[in-house]
Amino acid sequence: MSKFKLFDIVVLRRDLPEEGLRAGDTGAIVELFEGQGAIVEFLDEAGDTTAVTDVHLADIRKAESADLGAARTTAEP
Repeated sequence: MSKFKLFDIVVLRRDLPEEGLRAGDTGAIVELFEGQGAIVEFLDEAGDTTAVTDVHLADIRKAESADLGAARTTAEP
């Protein structure tokens, strides 16, 4: 049984450059697969979707109350 549930807020543990995501980015689980996978929707600070991608469960962790939010720009300089 997975330690994750649908709609859990999760934190990415590693960069996913092909998706424009970095370790520390947050998202919500929108689908769980048998075994070790999930689809996570990642959002920017305005609430807009930046990526929806499948991840291995080892590459995410549940967000905790001790986590601090941070903002980074994805816009080109």
